Amino acid sequence: MPSLPLCALFAAITLPLSVAAAAQSLSPAGLWQTIDDETKAAKSLVRITERDGIVSGVIEKVLDPAKRDAKCEECADDDPRKGKPVTGMTILTGLKKEGDTVYGGGTVLDPNNGKVYAARVTVIDGGRKLEMRGSFLFIGRTQTWLRVE
Repeated sequence: MPSLPLCALFAAITLPLSVAAAAQSLSPAGLWQTIDDETKAAKSLVRITERDGIVSGVIEKVLDPAKRDAKCEECADDDPRKGKPVTGMTILTGLKKEGDTVYGGGTVLDPNNGKVYAARVTVIDGGRKLEMRGSFLFIGRTQTWLRVE
């Protein structure tokens, strides 16, 4: 049976590592499967990254084969994304940490209608899900995305 000091040493070494791993999993950084809030169907894979405290997200893959070559035709004329392929497009920009698991103050583009909304993301369910809220004034909608990696 291990001695008490040996157990305490083991705990002292492994506890900070497990806390760091848990904290990292509560970051929105990673690959997420987007789920349509109306149809509940998987739509795309979005890679969220954090650089210098700013969170952004890029569509890596459109899951519907019929829409894989889609372009943002509905984007505003002054939006540089207008007419560009949706795959590879940055749709989340400028989010900053507001709480332990909440990031806000940025924007999200809906490439289906070309509209840009205020964005707020909240990491939930131990880091396995992400609530993505897009809103304009007091009207908005929330999607729950699933972590892929």
